[in-house]
Amino acid sequence: LQVFDDEGKDVTPRPLFHPDPDPAVRPHSRLSAASASFGATGSGFLSSLSTQHTLGVNAASISESVPDGSTEPGSRRDTTISSPDVQARREAIKEELTEEELDKRVDIYLTETETIWILDMPSVVVSTESEDAARILERNRVYIEICKTRPGNDRFVEKTVQTINGAAKNKEVQCDKIIMEDKGMTVTSWDLYNSFNTSETEPTSKAEGSRAAARTHEEKKCQPEAVLTSENFQQTLFFTERILMENIFQPKLAAYRQFPVLTDPDVTPEASGTVAAVEDAEQEKHEKAKKDKKEQKEALMDPSVLADLNESPEEIVPPTLERLWSYRCDLTDSHSVSSMAWSKVNPDLLAVGYGAFDFKEQKQGLACCWSLKNPMWPERIFHCEHGVTAVDFSMTSPNLLAVGMYNGSVAIYDVRSRKDTALLDSRDSSNKHTGPVWELRWVEQDRGDGKKERLICISSDGRVTEWFIQNRLDCTDLMKIRRTESEKKKLPSEKERKSESLISQRAAGMCFDFHPKDANLYLAGTEGGHIHKCSCSCSEQFLETYRGHKGPVYKVAWNPFSTDVFLSCSADGSIMLWHQESQAPILTFSSTNTFVHDITWSPKSAGIFAAASESRVDIWDLSVSVFYPVISSSANPRAKFTSVHFAENTDCLLMGDSEGEVGVFELQNLRAPGSSKVGFPRERWWSLAATAFL
Repeated sequence: LQVFDDEGKDVTPRPLFHPDPDPAVRPHSRLSAASASFGATGSGFLSSLSTQHTLGVNAASISESVPDGSTEPGSRRDTTISSPDVQARREAIKEELTEEELDKRVDIYLTETETIWILDMPSVVVSTESEDAARILERNRVYIEICKTRPGNDRFVEKTVQTINGAAKNKEVQCDKIIMEDKGMTVTSWDLYNSFNTSETEPTSKAEGSRAAARTHEEKKCQPEAVLTSENFQQTLFFTERILMENIFQPKLAAYRQFPVLTDPDVTPEASGTVAAVEDAEQEKHEKAKKDKKEQKEALMDPSVLADLNESPEEIVPPTLERLWSYRCDLTDSHSVSSMAWSKVNPDLLAVGYGAFDFKEQKQGLACCWSLKNPMWPERIFHCEHGVTAVDFSMTSPNLLAVGMYNGSVAIYDVRSRKDTALLDSRDSSNKHTGPVWELRWVEQDRGDGKKERLICISSDGRVTEWFIQNRLDCTDLMKIRRTESEKKKLPSEKERKSESLISQRAAGMCFDFHPKDANLYLAGTEGGHIHKCSCSCSEQFLETYRGHKGPVYKVAWNPFSTDVFLSCSADGSIMLWHQESQAPILTFSSTNTFVHDITWSPKSAGIFAAASESRVDIWDLSVSVFYPVISSSANPRAKFTSVHFAENTDCLLMGDSEGEVGVFELQNLRAPGSSKVGFPRERWWSLAATAFL
């Protein structure tokens, strides 16, 4: 039967069955040949394989050689029955080895098989150092010569040839219908992450699996330690700890940010005495305090309200401090808080320096970065060889933290890194300070080459230095503070004495502060009790000298709103208010006889400031009283206050003590006038001074 297409071409399908090309060979002869080949095999294992393989082929050959319809029902069964005969033959020729033959040495030679080339691509490039290089170069030269002499040569004749194209044949095929189906699925970022990690992981082999099953008990015991030290586990603990801290301190953090305190709806009324009950009580107290604060503000802004309501000022709730929490851990115990500084870009990040002020109590210092997200443990801990005396964050590079130390060293740390080593330090500088660096500050100045941030330090060696970064940290002197004698009025009968010789021509610098508007001007307090007004463009002499303190000046601070007024505190226990145009203090505040270590202006009011003495912290409001502080907080009997600092964006105050604790307190019911961020005019300051003398 033949099939032709429309063009008359034969498209008859080829048969799938091909008859045996040699039908004369009988099946039993093939089986006999297989039996003979089996008898020549020496190994029993190989014999069985050869027998089975041969039988399979013979059976197929027998079935193929018999025509369709002529095969008897018992023919295939007869072929299968012939297998036991072959098995009996194999058992008959099996040789039994004696013990001597088994013990006999047998030499087995392992030889390399012939190399089988799967892909062979002849190279078209040969190295000039190979043996065939000369021959190939000669062939290339001959070929080039032939190509040159070919045009016009009679030995080359052009001929055309014709290739035979195979006849084309059209065929048709049939397949199952292709069914299209639409499906949708959702893939999350975690699915992609797991898929990529799975593809990068190498499959574990059976040998590795067996080795893993055979691990010793000691290896299994070490596995939890590896998990605890893994980076992923540490990161998980880090975020879990933050979540727990925020849940525990939620009422305190809400009060700090002046947000309403959220309550848990699942807490039952019987849960009195628990954390939730305490939070509810604190919320009620906080709301009541806010209400009293609002009433007090209205009454103070309009004095006639008291008369109309027949109320007395004693019924107004006085300003108070409420303790929220404290920054403290085991590392900071028995370390004095020497300085504090807020980050310029992150108001929730606080840098605290820990060190001793006394030479006899010196030990290693710390510089820690605390965050509101975890008040129980600092985010960064930098160990210093000597006590830390000053810290400050950079404005242009917020990740840089400058640290001043008691031995005169200056170091810069990168708070983005978890390493405990300094990014730069002054140990290799030839101009480094020889005394403690009592204060340092990043200052942005414009000196003709554009605004640049500079690091300024003051030390007890009598130098005000400017630090710059090149290949190392080095400095130049802005001012060398000279000693000045105190001006004393002579009595008419007193004879003029000879001037006493000074041991050192320099006065120890204790503190400084740059003018809030003119970064070229700054105040420098000295150990002799003098305050010098200096300029960065004039390093030879002082612009003004303010005399009034009888002890070392520990702190000077310009008013951020009334920029002509500044405060100073001293070891003589006094706080003085100065006007830069007057060499005598406007007001003197003295609420204690102990050292006053630190003062700071409020960032929200021109007339409010805080002062930290050894025994107490006082908050003064000059619009209320110039004689008594509006709030006073006593220190722990075992501790002494060393520093004080206002929060930038909230009504909170931070207090540091000699036990390494930084307490965070909320200012409640403290009146803030509507014009708080507008400085007092000059006449107002003089009127305050006149009020003090009445």
